[in-house]
Amino acid sequence: MWSRLGAYAPHWLTDLLAERAIFEYWSHEACFLPIEDYPVYRSLMLAGKTRSNAYARRWLQENQEIATALIDHIRANGTVRSADFTRNDGATGGWWNWKVEKMALEMLFIVGDLMIDRRENFQRVYDLRERVLPEWNDDRAPDVAAAQRTLTLAAAQALGAAPTRWLADYFRTSKAETARIVAALAAEGALMTARVEGWRDPVYIHPDNLPLARTAAAGALRSTVTTLLSPFDPVVWDRWRTLELFGFDYRIECYTPAPKRRYGYFTLPILHRGALVGRLDPKAHRKDGVFEVRALYLEPGVEPDDELATNLATAVRACAAWHGAPDVIIRFCDPPGFGGLVMHTLRT
Repeated sequence: MWSRLGAYAPHWLTDLLAERAIFEYWSHEACFLPIEDYPVYRSLMLAGKTRSNAYARRWLQENQEIATALIDHIRANGTVRSADFTRNDGATGGWWNWKVEKMALEMLFIVGDLMIDRRENFQRVYDLRERVLPEWNDDRAPDVAAAQRTLTLAAAQALGAAPTRWLADYFRTSKAETARIVAALAAEGALMTARVEGWRDPVYIHPDNLPLARTAAAGALRSTVTTLLSPFDPVVWDRWRTLELFGFDYRIECYTPAPKRRYGYFTLPILHRGALVGRLDPKAHRKDGVFEVRALYLEPGVEPDDELATNLATAVRACAAWHGAPDVIIRFCDPPGFGGLVMHTLRT
């Protein structure tokens, strides 16, 4: 959101969640979603077609006693957090080494029996679906075909011009089902078909995007934005699309053991005037007011000129200020001289 809106107040999200204007669920990743989209996702939950749904149902079936006891506990005592349960199996925590109550909470969340009531210090607070959305009735859920059609059209609208494989990844839907839906939408004129020079497969364009597509085809669409992207940003979360479209090979490395990392723990792609030109690995030391850029890399062939340095410095300064860490330090840069250009601009 920061990449698009600038310095928004993070409490907006927790406020909107508490107001039931948005809800949390798995979309391309764990996401905040408009409450207007809940019927579509509920339809897919009921049909077992949401992300990890088959695994969640199998886990809950194999652990019925735990799941039932947890539901009964929440019904009798109110909302819970994972932190409310003490681990007693002797194991230590890790990225995915969850205690059994955390597993049960997440599985019940995936199938839709639990929802996120609110956030407390970033932690999810779970409650029964019927208490979070007391007015909801499953009879209002559209049929699965309509839900899948809605998501496919939304993906096409978001991506601009996209082959089927990109449309499927946008909401992590089945490639085979997406291909079938796309063909039907194109046949009825709900999606336009086009060709991109040098690409084998056709691309599909939402009718609302036709004016932009024509402008792009005429070579008259120019980006002026320079910003930093989250690793989960829609521009880069589909790694293969990012490589195909931008020639940018990107992988988030926070799950990679430190000795095997190439660029850093949580590198942010740099979007500059329609191109992905590099990445930087930041750490905000909020208590000290320092925004540390542990490493900054430009892509091969990118010109490290004054214009890029000025635009990047502006983006970094804005991000650092938003994090409450306005003093920027660059520890390492490749190419080396470019870091000095950025720092010079930051100091002026």
